[in-house]
This record gives sequence, structure tokens and C-alpha cells, in this order.
Amino acid sequence: MQRSCSRSPCASRGRHDLEPPREQNDYLRCSLGSSNAMLIALFADVHANREALTACLDDAAREGADSYVFLGDLVGYGPDPVWVVERVAGLIADGALAVQGNHDAAAVDDKQTLGALAHTSILWTRKQLAPAHLELLDALPLDLHEDDRLYVHASGCSPQDWIYMLSAREAFQSFRATAQRLTFCGHTHTPALFNESATSLPHQHVPVDNMPMPLLSQRRWIAVLGAVGQPRDKNPAACYALLDTVSNRLTYRRVHYDVDVTARKIVAAGLPEVLAKRIVLGA
Repeated sequence: MQRSCSRSPCASRGRHDLEPPREQNDYLRCSLGSSNAMLIALFADVHANREALTACLDDAAREGADSYVFLGDLVGYGPDPVWVVERVAGLIADGALAVQGNHDAAAVDDKQTLGALAHTSILWTRKQLAPAHLELLDALPLDLHEDDRLYVHASGCSPQDWIYMLSAREAFQSFRATAQRLTFCGHTHTPALFNESATSLPHQHVPVDNMPMPLLSQRRWIAVLGAVGQPRDKNPAACYALLDTVSNRLTYRRVHYDVDVTARKIVAAGLPEVLAKRIVLGA
């Protein structure tokens, strides 16, 4: 199972506490070896939400997940960026994959453009993170290729531009720009599924929670995974997905967690109160 990525994220970097061990450096150099994973857990937009990520990881473990992929935005908005970065760093050291999201990029790069609310939260986030945390976020690649799968935060069409996969038009652009049969992304915080059409724009589907959906092998698919840490589809339950590579089925999992605990932590940290309201409402 050959894996590759579109940029090398780790030129001339020193060692630091959060860097995966030496045998895992192949991940950062985008020459990643092979895996026999059969059930892949896919997480997007964790956004420093410790309780949501813990609940999803626990659920994935109960379901028998063999490997883990993080599709960007580990930080931003939420109250626990240090814990989330360190937790994911540990999983990377054990073989998990991760790509960079726009909030991860903004944590280390002032030139990234964010809305006012996101900008306020990322300024707070930077103050919480140590240099080692920032180095890890900066080292994440924009995308990764594994077999017939593409992992990216936003669109496979120009990943660095953070294009939202909101409609068939954006899906069409991504299909044209990529060769992989399956693309997995986040960024919109809303679950969606597209399949390529030979005669029209891609067809858009609304995933049914906790129901395995066949990804027919004669078609190409883009799965937008919703959000672990800040869903925006009017459902506050954390969202992630499981891909069974044997049966070729994808299941969008919704996992309840104590959202009130996270909301109180957001307020206690001095972050904008509206961020607490968002996670409670799933909006």
C-alpha cells in the first residue's frame, strides 16, 4: 500500500518532544510504507475538543478500528489544543496519518486568512501551544495518498486554498483535479457524500447516521466527514466515519458526549461565548 503526499513538510527540522519516533519519520517525509488496515477511522475538524475526540476514539476502538486518519483542524475554537495535539501526536507515532487544516496552518502562520471569530480563537490558541506543538502542526502535509484514497482537509483541487466542498460544483472541480477513486475531507463541518457522474455534475447525497453505505467500485466518491469537535448540521453529536476496505462500505458515526463540559471550558478559558453556544446547538 503505497502512500505519498503533495508536499514535503519537514525539511531541516530539529527533533522535538512531540515528533514521532525515528521509524515514523517516513510519515513526515511522505514515504510511508504499507498497511494492511481493514477498518479505517476518519476524523475531521476536532477543533481542540477533548471530550468529543475522546468519545470518538473510544467508539472507534469498540468498533474495531485498525488505523486512524485525521483530516485537519486539530486546533481552533475549542479549549483543549494542547491535549488534542499531544493525543494525535501519540497516535501518529503509532502509525496514524494526519493532514493539515486551515486552523492548523493559521496557528503557525499569520498570513492565513480567517474570519473574525476564528481569528480571535486562533490568537488564544497560539498562546497555549508550545513551540513543539506548533512545529508538529507546521509539519503536517496538505494531503496524503493511500492506495485509491486521497486524504485532504478541504478540496483535492488546490488544497492550500481551503475550498469548501459545499455543492456538486466544488465536487466536480475536485474530481477533475484528482486521480484517486475515494477522497475524504472535512472543512465544512457538515456531512455530505458525492459520486462522480459521466453525464452531469456529481450527485450529492445526505449520509444516514450509523448506516453503512456501499461505495460502489465502478464510481468515484468524495466523502465530507462532518466534524468531531464542532458539528454544524444542527446535531451536536460528534461525527466521524469508518471505512471498511474489505466490504467497501462507509459509515458516518454520530457519538454523543458531554457537550456541556466542553461549553463550560470554552467560557472559562475566556474564548467567545458564541463558540460554546455553537457546540451545544450543533450550529
